[in-house]
Amino acid sequence: MVAYSFKKQFGPPIMAGTKAQTIRADRKRHARPGEELQLYTGMRTRQCRLIARVPCIAVYPCRLDFGLRMVFANDGWIRTDKDLDAFAVLDGFRSWDEMRVFWRAEHPDVSVFRGVLIRWTPLAPADALDIGAAA
Repeated sequence: MVAYSFKKQFGPPIMAGTKAQTIRADRKRHARPGEELQLYTGMRTRQCRLIARVPCIAVYPCRLDFGLRMVFANDGWIRTDKDLDAFAVLDGFRSWDEMRVFWRAEHPDVSVFRGVLIRWTPLAPADALDIGAAA
C-alpha cells in the first residue's frame, strides 16, 4: 500500500471520478500496478483526511515540457491542444493552460519535469452509485 497526499483542491475531482492520475517526482518507491493506493489531503497535518483507497492500474515514465507544449506519458507523446486538455482534465484541471499555470506557481524553476505518472481506477460519482442502487 502506497499513500499520496494532494492539495485540498484535488479532493473533489478525485471524489467525482474525474481525477484519476497523479504526476510525481522520482523517488525510491512508487506504487505498482495492482497495489492499493491511499489518497489523502493534508497528510502530516491535523487536517489529514483519507479521500479514498483505490487500485493502481498503471505507472509510466512521464515528461512534461511546458515550453514546447508536450507531454510524454503512456509510452507516447501528447501534443495536440485537444489531447493536452484531456490529459490535464485527468489530472484534475479544466485545461492544459490551467495545469501549466498551477505547475509554474508550484515549481517556478522547472520548465521540463521528469517523473512518473500514476493512474488509478476512477471513483464512481455518487449519482452513478445512486442509479445502480435504484435498479
